[in-house]
Amino acid sequence: MSSEGDTLLLTGHESDLGGGFIVHRLLPSGKRQRVGPFIFFDHFGPVMHPPEANTDVRPHPHIGLATVTYLFEGAMMHRDSLGSVQRIEPGAINWMSAGRGIVHSERTPDDLRTVPRASHGLQLWVALPADQEETEPSFAHTGSEQIPEVPLDGAHVRVLVGSAWGATSPVRPNSDTLYLDIRLEPGRTLDLPALATEMAVYGVDRPLTINGAPLPSHTMAVVDGAAQIRNDTDGELRFVVIGGEPFEGDRFIWWNFVSSRKERVAQAAQDWDAKRFADVPGEHERIDLPVRRPHWF
Repeated sequence: MSSEGDTLLLTGHESDLGGGFIVHRLLPSGKRQRVGPFIFFDHFGPVMHPPEANTDVRPHPHIGLATVTYLFEGAMMHRDSLGSVQRIEPGAINWMSAGRGIVHSERTPDDLRTVPRASHGLQLWVALPADQEETEPSFAHTGSEQIPEVPLDGAHVRVLVGSAWGATSPVRPNSDTLYLDIRLEPGRTLDLPALATEMAVYGVDRPLTINGAPLPSHTMAVVDGAAQIRNDTDGELRFVVIGGEPFEGDRFIWWNFVSSRKERVAQAAQDWDAKRFADVPGEHERIDLPVRRPHWF
């Protein structure tokens, strides 16, 4: 992590989710737990998996958060304890609000298991407002064709969540939330307004220039207000913008659980261990709790 003036830079770290499935994790960070309601930011790929690769994520639980899945390449099959079965493909937004508790799996679709397959996307978590942490879980799929797109001079914006440049996404978040996918042509500049109380820019594939300073790819810049983004490379670059209204109070995170109360996280762990969460229909596997537990359990 470093800082350029008023811009905080988060470089993240690599994390192995199992089976060699590597992600680049930006949030939570030791110095910045969240940006707006976003409390978890994983970038995976781009990678080409051989046919024999097993990248399935077996059933596991969540509480107190919403998962936000967005793919650039590839496909995955979502199943959850509500009975939802949804193929996730590039350009769509999949919003799963865990509330008081949900279990889901993310597996390779059957038609892709015997062929080389690309994988590239973002898996984000949004912390829920404290008064919504114990609501009923839900799952909502918004197809790529439903996401509003805004052509600008030298740039193209997809409004995944929230509002920008006169367009509003149909995705219904649990609080004031902003999520944009932006492509910027070489040699062009985009003036990014202060669209949210807290906001960050993440370079997906190429370095960019933000407020006159370089931002390497796979790096997040937490900006203070409006920002000027420039593409000084010889090709089109892609970046995402996340943000929203921050919450008051702490959020406690352990494994797949998020809560404003430590004891609620500990209870969720006990419930998973005791198999008190609902099952995912058709699934017969599960991911066990990690052996190491936080000291506050």
